[in-house]
Order: sequence, then C-alpha cells, then structure tokens
Amino acid sequence: MTALDLLGLGLLGLRTRPARAVLSALGIAIGIATMVVVTCIPASSSAALMRELSALGTNMLQATAPQGQAPMPEESVAMVERIAPVLAASAVANTHAVVRRSDRSDIGDGAGLTVLAAHLDVPEVLDVGVDRGAWLTEATAGFPSVVLGSVAAARLGVTAPDVQIMVGDRLFTVTGILDTTPLSPDIDRAALVGWPAARTYLGFDGHPTVLYVRAHEAAIEDVRAVLPATVNPQSPGNVQVTRPSDALAAKRATENTYAGLFLGLAAVALVVGGVGVANTMVVSVLERRGEIGLRRALGASRSHIRAQFLTEAVALSALGGVAGTALGVLAGAGWALQHGWPVVIPVPATVAGLGGALLVGALAGVYPSARAARLTPVEALASA
Repeated sequence: MTALDLLGLGLLGLRTRPARAVLSALGIAIGIATMVVVTCIPASSSAALMRELSALGTNMLQATAPQGQAPMPEESVAMVERIAPVLAASAVANTHAVVRRSDRSDIGDGAGLTVLAAHLDVPEVLDVGVDRGAWLTEATAGFPSVVLGSVAAARLGVTAPDVQIMVGDRLFTVTGILDTTPLSPDIDRAALVGWPAARTYLGFDGHPTVLYVRAHEAAIEDVRAVLPATVNPQSPGNVQVTRPSDALAAKRATENTYAGLFLGLAAVALVVGGVGVANTMVVSVLERRGEIGLRRALGASRSHIRAQFLTEAVALSALGGVAGTALGVLAGAGWALQHGWPVVIPVPATVAGLGGALLVGALAGVYPSARAARLTPVEALASA
C-alpha cells in the first residue's frame, strides 16, 4: 500500500463522518488556538513593556570627567565609537559660561543653569525631540545660536524661538526648545550651543565633560568595563561611568518570566488537545468494528489497520492544528491592536503549534490504532 493510498484510506473516516471530524478537530483547534493566543498576547504585551523599558535607557551609559580631574581628550568620542558593541556616542561639555535673559538681567537669574557645548547628534543619542523651533545644524552650530532645555526655557521666560538671550557676554539667538529629557535631566537645565560656536565665542577648550554612549544591551557590561581606558587611556581612573540602568535588570527578568510562561501554557494546551484526539479515536475504533472486521476478512493485515487509524489521527490533528493556528493568530493580533500593543506573532511558537499538533495526533493515535489492529476478523464482525 503506497503512501497516497494510505492517506486516502486515513481520510476516509473523516469524509464519511464530517460532523464528527469537525467536532473532533474543533477540540484540538481550540487547544492549538489557545497555545497560539497565550504566546501571541504575552509576546505582544512583552514587546510593549520592552519598548517602555528601553525608553528608560537600558542600553545607555554616561562617562564623566569630574571637575578638577584630568579632562577627557578631544577625540574621546571617536575612540568610543570604535568599540564594536557601541551603537552611537555623543558628548557635551560645560563651558562655565553664564546664561541670563538679557544684559539687564541680574547675573543670578541663571543660577542652576549651565551652558553646554554639544555635538550635533546629541538629540539622536539621547532620544529627545525638539518641542518648538529646531535643533542646531552644521550651519547654525558655528554661529551664536542656542537651544534651551525645557527647564532652562521656563526659568528664562522663553516660550518661543527667534528671541535673543545673553550667553556669557554675547547675545545668542534661540533656535529651539527641547522636550523633557528623562535620560539626562541635566540637559533640561542647560543652554546648548554648537561646538564651533563655543570655541569661537565662549573660549571653550574642546574637551568633553560628559559622554553619552549607546551599546547593544547584551554587551552593556562589557562596554562599561572598557570605557574608562578607551575614553582616557592616560588617566582611566579619572573617568566615572554610570552603571547600567536598573530597568535593564527588570527587562531581562521580564523576558525570562515570559519565556517560562510560554513554555508552560503551550505544554498544557497541547496535552489537552492530545487527550481530545485520543478520546475521539478510541470511540471511532469502537464504532467501526464492523469495518475493521470486513477489511481483515478481505485480507488487510494488522499493520494496514494500524496505519489506517494512525493516519486518521494525524490527519485529524493536522486539520485542527491548521484551523487552531489561524484562529489563534487572528485572536492574538486583534487583542494586541485593541490594546495598542505591537502585533507580535512568534513564528517558532506557531510552527511548534503545527508540529506539536501532528506529534500529539501521532501519539494519541498509537493506542487506538493498536487496539484496532488487535481485533480478529471474527471478533470484530461479531461485535459489529
């Protein structure tokens, strides 16, 4: 008997009893759909949570040179960018200039505010947007232009760009006001000028005081270990590096928790589906004794009977697996969209659901098929 003949014979029971086949497949479909849903929904929820935790700077480090210590070299940013796991690096530097609303304002009006020389890619590295106006450009970075942090703008009474404020002893034009910067609150209390403008108008020496570094999360501890020697090879002890965000530990713990949850729920769903298939096949054997006896009397061997019912169990599981996977994907995607989460369909879990359905069907069909094969023609026909 060829494989095609065996498949046709295995599908015979499904074609002749379509209502029972549908109801039986529905049982495993619900099990597989449950498995897909309980992996899709937590995966989407986890992705939303991971996105929120990543916004807290889980892959961010800051390197600083304390005041009075040896300054960081001017080329420190370029050296940090050569570290393989580093994604981006930028820097600011305290110019020690004073900022105030106008030349007639008291010099104490700018107390608590700092004037920072900034690289042009600081907003990208810190993931901060511009609330009003625009950030510095290659053109404006060399001119007396300034961008204010949110707190600095409020303190100076600046509500819109295109006004002038005093930075040091010179008027600077405000080109923009930043959004709040949760990853670096110091930026909120700063007036940021271009690196060339700071050199030209504020007597800046070009040495960074704070480096912002983004790296791959998996290698963040390794990057932190080599950062001081990379930033300042001559005096690595004078470089202080922040430890990774506590959110990183929370993120990793959450990922591990979700991984364990996926495995547990998937296993339960598959077991439930397998029990349903086994029960259906046992009932099918009991009801089809006459068919089994007739086929045995016509020359079918025990292996033919065993293969027939085993194929039928696998086909039944495959039907339920495909339907359940489709239903689970749709339900999981709908739930994620309703809650505003990213839609995440774990492909390994989906493939595992289909493969698991076939495996469970095969295991569930072992006993019923063996039981059917043990029936003798006389016994089967007598009990039909």
